[in-house]
This record gives sequence, C-alpha cells and structure tokens, in this order.
Amino acid sequence: MTISPSTLIIPVETQVREMDAKLLLGCIAVESGFPVIIGSRAFLHFRVDSIPRGVYLAKSIRSLSIRMFDILRKLGHEIVAWDEEGLLREPDPEYYRWRLSPITMRQVSHLIAWGPDDAHTFRKYPGYQGAEIHITGNPRVDLMRPELREFYRSDADAIRERFGDFVLVNTNFSKVNHFYPELSELKKAMAKEGTDAANQFDIGKGRHKLALFTHFQEMLPPLCESLGSSNVVVRPHPAENQGPWHAIAARCDNLHIANDGSVIPWLMAAQALIANGCTTQVEAAVLGTPTVNYQPVQSEMFDFELPGLVSRCVFSLDELCTTVRAIVKGKLGPLDYAERRKILDRHIAALDGPLAAERIVQVLEAGGYNKRQPPATSLNAYAHGWIQNHLRTISKRINMHRPGHRNNLAYHAYRFPDISVPEIMRKIECMGRLLSRFETIKVTQISKHIFRISG
Repeated sequence: MTISPSTLIIPVETQVREMDAKLLLGCIAVESGFPVIIGSRAFLHFRVDSIPRGVYLAKSIRSLSIRMFDILRKLGHEIVAWDEEGLLREPDPEYYRWRLSPITMRQVSHLIAWGPDDAHTFRKYPGYQGAEIHITGNPRVDLMRPELREFYRSDADAIRERFGDFVLVNTNFSKVNHFYPELSELKKAMAKEGTDAANQFDIGKGRHKLALFTHFQEMLPPLCESLGSSNVVVRPHPAENQGPWHAIAARCDNLHIANDGSVIPWLMAAQALIANGCTTQVEAAVLGTPTVNYQPVQSEMFDFELPGLVSRCVFSLDELCTTVRAIVKGKLGPLDYAERRKILDRHIAALDGPLAAERIVQVLEAGGYNKRQPPATSLNAYAHGWIQNHLRTISKRINMHRPGHRNNLAYHAYRFPDISVPEIMRKIECMGRLLSRFETIKVTQISKHIFRISG
C-alpha cells in the first residue's frame, strides 16, 4: 500500500503581515517532503474538504474557530496551532477569554510558541489539554534576521526613494477605528453596558484605546512641524479605517499615509518608529530601528509591557518631539543591543541558530507527518464534516456580499489582495538566493487565492 505524506495546509489571513513568512515555511516544508497548499484563509476553508488529509497550521485558537476546527477534524486533518497575537497579551484571565478556548485547544495536536513566555502562558491555561508545546519562534521573525532581511532591501530602498528621510508612525486602533465601524470592539462592548453581558475590562480597554487614538491624531500636526524637512508616514493597522489619518494629512505637507507591503522594509527605511503597545515596536527592536513608545495616557491594566521595555518611553508631546528630533539628528539610537536581546530572548525564540520555520518543520517531521497522513475518520464523521463545510461555505459566500460584514469581499480584498504566481515565485527566488536553496521549488495556482508549492 502506498503511504502518502500529510499535506501541509497554510492559511493566511492578513497578507502583508503573514504571507512572506509562510511562504518561507512552505518552501522549507516542501524540501522535507511535504505537499503544501497556501492561500487566503477564507478561501482555503471553502475548499478544505477537497484537500488530501494533512496538517492544518492554525494561526489562532479562539472560540471563533470552534466550528472550523470541528470540520477539519471530521475531514481527517490534524491541527497544529500557534497564536499569531501571542507576543503581546492582556492579563492572563482576559487573554484566555479572548484568545483561547478549551474546545479548540482539545482539537490541537501540537502547540507552537513564540518563546518561553508564550509557552508558559499556554501551560498555565486552565483549558490546556496537554498537547505538546514546542518553543520554535515564529517565521515572521526569520525575515528580520541578518541572513534574510535583505529580502526586503529593494522595497526599503524604494520607500526611501519615495519618502526620503521619514519617521514612521504605526497605529493599532482597529478596536475603535475599524475598517467597518460596525465591527468596532468598543462599540460592541458599549452596546452591552448596563446589562449582565457587559464586560468592564472590554469597556475600559476600549476607552483607553479611544483616548490614545485621540492623542495620536492631535500629536501629528505638531510632530510634523517639529521635524521640519523630515517626512512623517502614518502606517495604519490593516483593519483600520484610514479616513481620519488622511483628513489630518490633508492639513500637513510632510505627512503621508501608506500601509502597502510588509512592515519590515518600512522599519528598515525609517529613521525612527513611533507607536504605542504595538508588535511593530518589538519587530523594530529585532531590526535595530530606534523606537519610541508614546504614552500620553497610561494604564497598568491596559498597557502591554513588552513594547515599552524595548522602546524609549515618552509621556508628553513635548518629550516625544524632543526625543524624535534627537534620533533624527543621530544623537540617540535604539536601546543597547545586549539590553534588548536579554528582553527579547524571553519572548522570541530562534533569533539565531536554526530558523523558526526550520524548527516548526522539524516538529512536523518528528511527528511523522512527512511520512504519513493522519488516520482517516469514519465515513459517518467525514460525511458530517463535508456537509457542515458546504453549509458553512454557502453562508460565508452570502455574507461576502453583505455590506459591513466581517466576511465582506471588500474587506477580504483589503486584507488579502490578489497575488499572482510570478509575484510569489519572485519572493521565493529572492529568499532562495539569500539562503542558497529552493532551486527546484514550483508554484501553481489551484483556485482563486489558493496555491500549491511543490519541489
């Protein structure tokens, strides 16, 4: 009897944030004998019942995934999961409520952790079911390492050509400034205020974010004036409404709004980064870009600790302008490397040594997935999974045509724009040149937004 390897199914939700790193992971997996299917998470889910049994790499373990995880298991797929947002976390009870579910956790065969701190948080979770936890790091960080960051050099050079000397302001206010206002988490939380369903943490967090959002808007004109000839580029979060930022840019000649492509070349090109409680600050610390944590309002409950530890923290507009001017003039740089590294090592594995992508593939190899498929489920279970997925697909496709719905096609296109096989191949060939590998890799498109990577 012929034994087939497991197909590695790699879903991508936000293309600019995840796609490049997951292509790297996919190529390394192909070298180890895995068939790989990669593409838009939404569109992969539509076709998952036609993909040979394999391993689904989940990017979250939230209660929102309960139905999909159940379908995947009934179809015979196993689930290996990490939390894409696990680098920055709320206090444990709130993180567990928002990001983990005992029901989804029960369906996971292996857990992938960003670093020791993330692994410890998984292990403490009351709903943890005993799945083996592997501290591998995340492939997104691989692309920031010295051996691979040149992958973005031409993009960084193009950004410098476009904007000259500039300071990057990264925003993460989708909770209060969502692409679709109906999906604002603050709006949802406030709608429950005064009822038994109200959650005071969610309301407080939303109000804290709203205060910061207001301060960041008010900060931009004086910052632009303070920096004189330097440009300021605001990069909104992919789920944000860009309208408020464009309205301010219309009043400031040296203020620009852009969020195309990965954040990494923007960080490489920028003189400094300004943000508040954002994963991008941690990415800047890995790259060595000076970063400033602007905290005009503070909260022990709602502020993330890690971004502040790797940034220069300022608490007023005057202090912000003074600090950023000093960085632009070369009088201040990033925090000391040894100090940054000591902090980062607790949170991010694979900053050197084998790549995180290689470590994840090693976990899959150790599980024997490159030698065999997961066992088939019963005909009854498979039929139930197939029917459930088709019913779910019909519902989701209808929702794609509903204005303002989180599954709306316009919102999907915003997060996962069209990408062609030649574009993907150019990315893989560039990674291959830097690593001296991937010479035999091929990419074919198998349906809209879905691609096969093979050797």
